[in-house]
Amino acid sequence: MPQGPVRSSNAAKGQITAPATKIPLLAEADVVVIGAGPGGFAAALRAARCGATTVLIEKYDMPGGVHTVGLQGAAGTGVGGIHTELMQRFANEGYVHTATDEMYPYFNGNPLSHYGQNAVIGSPFTRRTFNPEGGGCLMLKMLDEAGVKSMYGTVFVDTVVKSGVGDGTITEVIVENASGRHAIRGKVYVDGSGTAEVVARARAPFVRGGGGKHGWPVPGGLLWTMTGIDYLELVDYQRSTNDWALSNLISAAKAAGDIPDNLYRSRWEPGVSGQGPSVYGNLYIGKPTVDMHPIEGPGSFLFWQNVPYEWALHMDDTAEDEARAKAEMRKLVDAEAKFLKKYVPGFKKCCIANVGRYMGVRDGRHPIGEHVFSLEDAGESRTFPDNTITRTSNFHYGGVGKRTYQVPYRCFLPKKINNLLLTGASMSFGYEVIFMAFRNFPWCVQSGEIAGFAAAWAVKDGIAPKELKWTKPYF
Repeated sequence: MPQGPVRSSNAAKGQITAPATKIPLLAEADVVVIGAGPGGFAAALRAARCGATTVLIEKYDMPGGVHTVGLQGAAGTGVGGIHTELMQRFANEGYVHTATDEMYPYFNGNPLSHYGQNAVIGSPFTRRTFNPEGGGCLMLKMLDEAGVKSMYGTVFVDTVVKSGVGDGTITEVIVENASGRHAIRGKVYVDGSGTAEVVARARAPFVRGGGGKHGWPVPGGLLWTMTGIDYLELVDYQRSTNDWALSNLISAAKAAGDIPDNLYRSRWEPGVSGQGPSVYGNLYIGKPTVDMHPIEGPGSFLFWQNVPYEWALHMDDTAEDEARAKAEMRKLVDAEAKFLKKYVPGFKKCCIANVGRYMGVRDGRHPIGEHVFSLEDAGESRTFPDNTITRTSNFHYGGVGKRTYQVPYRCFLPKKINNLLLTGASMSFGYEVIFMAFRNFPWCVQSGEIAGFAAAWAVKDGIAPKELKWTKPYF
């Protein structure tokens, strides 16, 4: 009988030896983008619109990352370029739901309000979200319109790097899908993974996620939705009993054994933050009560489940951590849904509508680029000759305050590789900066558009992205 390839194993070392195989070349393009989150989506779209042949690799079934596959669906004011176009097209397609205080009285300032818990209770508010599934369909359509060759259900596996004098060059990336393992060749590559996975596989330098007092990553989380909620019945209970945080109901459920210990916990973790709140104490470290926001339409709400900070999970680079987070968060989703239906007025007829297929990672690898953007760069409003964009945001620097700052093109350029561009959360930023100032949907889209433009420009001029002379901002 014919035999398959011979594989030898060494159980003592926990390794096997597999025979070398030839990997078929599946596609070639000017620009290859890995990951179709907001950054990768915008990079592929801009590169293709600039005339570059573009391949986009995405492991899920649609673009959009945490905002579509992960359900977040944040629809704000357009900040220019592709982001403005995207927000307008979402609205034109009827995918945007606008929540206001008229529709949801006493929601702003409500302890249950994810975005408005620190506001004055009952104060006016307007916040928009888009339908994640519909939004993903539209983003897919926009890529098709631009001529991007999108490969969904395709997992990025590795890079092939050619070394030489100076930085190395990625010649191909290895991917795997239903057709098997293949290579894709490009001239310029864009890391839109959200966790700097291309950087890691290309053996370019990076700092592992984590920092602060304990060296732990800012915890990630899982989003999910419920439908059939009677919000007015909920708020009537809160007002009539003055139990705004549902503390009485949570206590009753805990006493009955209906709530696991780690479902609702103090925002200031005992034994974790020391004598008082840590600098990251209010950044998803604790979930003291229900955490929700209106989405999609009346009766539908988005909910957050956040990984306990003290678990110190590295979901971006450790399979055991990722598996633990996904399993435990789904258990908490189930537990919270049962608690809400059994104990909380307004939830009796509700049900789980969707659970995110994308587990949000808030603090993954931090690539070391030609410039590592620091908290001081933003806090001191430093200027750069290769400025790509001028931004303004609030963050902690000598106290909370609004700062206007520039982002140099060198933050898009990882060390050791000359034909790779970075986007969004995979850019060359320090630990404190990435969470405080560079983690929202508009920023990721803007950075992706800049990377896509730079990639197409480099291809057109026949040079590496590091050779581009960037002299004026894109935004």
